[in-house]
Amino acid sequence: MQISPRRRIGFTLSEMLVVIAILAILLGLLLPAVQKVRTAAARTLCQNKMKQLALAAHSYEGATGVLPPGNTDIGGIFVSLSWHARLLPYLKQISLWYQVVEDCTNFPITYIAPPHVGLRTPVSDYACPGDPRQSKAHRTRQGILVAVTGYLGVAGHGTDPTNGVFYDGSNVRMIDISDGTSNTLLAGERPPSPDFFYGWWYSASSPVTGGAHFGVNSKRYAYDSSFSNCAPGPYAYVSGNVDNICDVFHFWSLHHGGANFALADGSVRFLSYSAAAIMPALATRAGGEVVAIAD
Repeated sequence: MQISPRRRIGFTLSEMLVVIAILAILLGLLLPAVQKVRTAAARTLCQNKMKQLALAAHSYEGATGVLPPGNTDIGGIFVSLSWHARLLPYLKQISLWYQVVEDCTNFPITYIAPPHVGLRTPVSDYACPGDPRQSKAHRTRQGILVAVTGYLGVAGHGTDPTNGVFYDGSNVRMIDISDGTSNTLLAGERPPSPDFFYGWWYSASSPVTGGAHFGVNSKRYAYDSSFSNCAPGPYAYVSGNVDNICDVFHFWSLHHGGANFALADGSVRFLSYSAAAIMPALATRAGGEVVAIAD
């Protein structure tokens, strides 16, 4: 009786190469899809955080009668304190707010960075997931340890804007927004500067911190040599780059195609860069402009 030889089970080299090629193709198709999902998720999380900021601003206005000042420019212990800090109690950050009060009482904010705990404390509510830099503290070019944000209040439109909602010493009420709360920008996105000298959430406008509430268009800060190569402006709503310090002068984000904006009615919209032409009108609270945000 003849015994048949044992059959080998396995892949030939050519079959293995085909399998590897198929897996490579599938992986190439899968990675962009995964990246798109992550990008969309980061944008959605960012929108949710801006929504909470807008609701906190409404709660502040309900409790005090006015929206928080973009920056407390004169008087009292809170000089140069930002609107972000004012919203801490309404974002369930009451312990940090008590620390702010204590630090401002003992060491008022001056042009020299104060030894305040809040200055170096990252706050998740102020950090966009699309920019990992915003979730931790950084050293500035002067060695100051600071926490940053990508959410800026809208001061208005112009070279020295005070016609928006958040600006130095502002005390805007909802009823003052005669252009309509659904047509007026409350806050928008702009990542911190590459040297982290601009974009601190804690202190808004003393020269050592830069501004935390730029308008849609802004002139350069002449006192800072870092801007010596920047155009004098005005700057439009366009895409930016985290390595370009001149991009601190306009709203933009790391999301593809545009940025998130909170409106005064509490809603949040993603506005593409194609909306640049209507941004000045949306930035003012009582300019009388007729403008509609396209869906």
